[in-house]
Amino acid sequence: MNKPVAVDPADVRPYHHGDLRRALILAAERILEREGPQALSLRAVAREAGVSPAAPYHHFKDKSDLLNAIAEAGFEALGEAIKGAVAADTEAKMHTMGVAYVKFARENPALYRVMYDCSRAQDGMPDKTHGEGGGFHLVEQAMIRAGIDPSNQVDLKLWCISAWCSAHGVAEMVGFAQFKPMIDELGGEDRFIEELMSRVCHSPSSDL
Repeated sequence: MNKPVAVDPADVRPYHHGDLRRALILAAERILEREGPQALSLRAVAREAGVSPAAPYHHFKDKSDLLNAIAEAGFEALGEAIKGAVAADTEAKMHTMGVAYVKFARENPALYRVMYDCSRAQDGMPDKTHGEGGGFHLVEQAMIRAGIDPSNQVDLKLWCISAWCSAHGVAEMVGFAQFKPMIDELGGEDRFIEELMSRVCHSPSSDL
């Protein structure tokens, strides 16, 4: 499985031309995964991207604004990871989506933390998450295929939130030390994640 990370090490660094905003976000993601959020600042991002200290201020008013942009890029990357899993599974089962979700979180821990820290106080996750092709939208489509009535939007949303929360819970806890013996017994973390998600991704239909 290719690592579905928003950070692209192939991006040119230092920055010379093109989309400066994206280059700054990618630079910030590299700092996050390498050093953690405490090392993140607009000055550090400028240095990482190879631009002047003033350059980030043309796109982000402060660190909080930058973090929100990173979170949005992270949710977009998560959606792409889920979409890739769906493309490889003709039945597009919730189990497959859940595994993709958890693996993304495990492969991008600092980015994943920023995504939810920024979203916690927002009115909703970024529009791309709910828009066509976004992660939450893909979950909705899977629920509808499984028999959830799309005309009952409250029920549909509740099923989708339940599935999303289940994957989030596994992502939060799968690294607990107490699970290491079972992970070893199963032959690795990937198998452990797959076994967990096969049990938590359930709904009114066994087709999920």
